[in-house]
Amino acid sequence: MRYTYAEAMTNPDYYIPLAQAAEAAGFHSITIADSIAYPAESDSKYPYTPDGNREFLEDKPFIETFVLSAAIAAATTTLRLTPFVLKLPIRPPVLVAKQASSLARLSNNRFALGVGISPWPEDFDIMGVPFERRGKRLDECIEIVKGLSTGEYFEYHGEFYDIQKIKMTPAPTKPLPILVGGHSDAALRRAVRLTDGWMHAGGNADDLDKYLARINELRSERDNPGEFEIHAVSYDAYTPDGVKRVEEKGITDVIVGFRNSYAKEHDTETLEDKIKKINWYGENVIAKVS
Repeated sequence: MRYTYAEAMTNPDYYIPLAQAAEAAGFHSITIADSIAYPAESDSKYPYTPDGNREFLEDKPFIETFVLSAAIAAATTTLRLTPFVLKLPIRPPVLVAKQASSLARLSNNRFALGVGISPWPEDFDIMGVPFERRGKRLDECIEIVKGLSTGEYFEYHGEFYDIQKIKMTPAPTKPLPILVGGHSDAALRRAVRLTDGWMHAGGNADDLDKYLARINELRSERDNPGEFEIHAVSYDAYTPDGVKRVEEKGITDVIVGFRNSYAKEHDTETLEDKIKKINWYGENVIAKVS
């Protein structure tokens, strides 16, 4: 079992000391949240809050995903960086491939690219990208990032992107892991068909079991399913016995946080209190399971 520390929308000055504390406590990775901008007006609904409300995001601080990942990579030695998740189809995939490959190379392969589709048309509008056919666009983006991150010559001719034969150097010294986030059946199928793993965004245990069963079904249909990462949020992750239960379900990475990121109120918890919780988890869960 691997352990991922989740923190987002907190004081930007906290990220590096929190990452260093998580590494020292035995965590294997840290999530990096992604948000470009907050629109003044929107009718969009957020899929992971009960009422679809997205007001909790207003005025919350987000450091750009690759910038924060690079800063944490430079301040740590073993901690993996896992965007949770990067809104890939609103970005130019060739640029993302260069950013991800560079970060993976500089961090000694400690970067795994978690990707997904933004649920909001506004994200696409402000980046000048059509919202329609966004699923197919994401598929093409994933294929491009995978191809270019190998360091070999690669060309692509799809519905949305037409890329001449090019090469990017340096490449990571190991294949760049790509993970897909999302709870729809299309997201689960995309994860199994195109990538190296799936990232769960939370919810009740019964729903998680259904997603896991569906992933197993999809993987069983492949001739050579290979290794597959499953990153999941679960209340079971907060006790040693619970960790063993989720591991038996096939979960490879538990995502562990200590506050409600969806709260409208700003995070006022001190850095010291956050580090105390990280250390508690390291001593009472990670060490005991290990």
